[in-house]
Amino acid sequence: MESTAAYVADQAARVKTASLRLSSLPTAVKDAALTAMADALIAQSASLIAANQKDLDSGIERGLDAAMLDRLTLNPERIEQMANGLHEIVQLPDPVGEISDMKSRPGGFMVGRMRVPIGVIGIIYESRPNVTADAAGLCIKSGNAVLLKGGSEAIHSNTAIARVLDEAGQQAGLPPHCLALLETTEREAVMQMLQQIDSIDLIIPRGGKGLIRMVSEHSRIPVIKHDDGICHVYVDQAADLEMAIELTLDAKTQRPGVCNALETLLIHKQVATELLPRLGKRLAAAGVTVHASPDALPHLPEAVPATDKDWDTEWLRLEMSIRVVDSYADALDHIQQHGSQHTEVIVTNDHTLAMRFLREVDAASVQVNASPRLHDGAVFGLGAEIGISTARLHARGAMGLVELTSQKFVVFGDGALRA
Repeated sequence: MESTAAYVADQAARVKTASLRLSSLPTAVKDAALTAMADALIAQSASLIAANQKDLDSGIERGLDAAMLDRLTLNPERIEQMANGLHEIVQLPDPVGEISDMKSRPGGFMVGRMRVPIGVIGIIYESRPNVTADAAGLCIKSGNAVLLKGGSEAIHSNTAIARVLDEAGQQAGLPPHCLALLETTEREAVMQMLQQIDSIDLIIPRGGKGLIRMVSEHSRIPVIKHDDGICHVYVDQAADLEMAIELTLDAKTQRPGVCNALETLLIHKQVATELLPRLGKRLAAAGVTVHASPDALPHLPEAVPATDKDWDTEWLRLEMSIRVVDSYADALDHIQQHGSQHTEVIVTNDHTLAMRFLREVDAASVQVNASPRLHDGAVFGLGAEIGISTARLHARGAMGLVELTSQKFVVFGDGALRA
């Protein structure tokens, strides 16, 4: 029996070799392969659902909760969404080979920058089998080979999806092993993957706090991650209150279990008395539990008192915190102390203050009069995203094709010399 360490090293090396061929493939070949992969997902729906049922049965036996089982489930609609995601990526411009910032330099030469693939992307993820297709599509279109490691709870689903994609891609002209999945449930495989510095160029973890922390602490390879999604909406004294109510409801209830959902609402004291009773009724009707600051509680009869811990809680369910603040400065201070640099929103008709908010708030996406739920690769026009990065270097916010590339300098001369 091959050891886990040897298995991971072998798979990573194969993907690295494939990346050298993939990086120079024409756009037409990559797009044809992605189209074939999308068609194969639809054609193989029955077998994918059968494989997924094994994971669901195992998950029920293991006592997975309803939310986890929902994230794990594949059905015809979700498989169609995966296929549509690949078709959308086909329609996006290929960033590879794009030359920009060309400048003439003394000495008779020109210098610019060319976009190039990063190389091999390692994706470590939990629960959602659709990540297998999304990650593969974005990596291949951007010229990157990809090594995938899904969670043990989705091993049958991920294996089936990866095999369908790999077979269809190779038939359409992709090199073998440019898409590979570690077909093991051994936890050691993740640790070994994080040591493959000669084969993997970037690690992207997608999952809960435990996974993100473990990868960050143990990886010898550069990591792009997203931490907690503690997102705020600040309702200023110059806000349209009806807009604030609708935006809050969308931000909290449209899909509460995702990283760009609202977790804490901050309200200027000048509008709190008018806004809170109206908003409280709508939130209660939507089944939202509210943790309120002392000055908000009298206006929210169904709320519970907020604790210090609540301001640092990513609820990920129909639950949220509300605090009344004395000023814009207090709101900014709260966001700086408790935010996770994911998505922050101001609701105001004061243009000058809105521009201050954009400049002064440190987050991957800073928004004016717009729900934090909009911070999404597909919504932003990037296609299926690889994730939302709260890192500061290379890529920040929703990550699409461009964020999966790097740049190199290119120089054009006619015998130019360094005098």
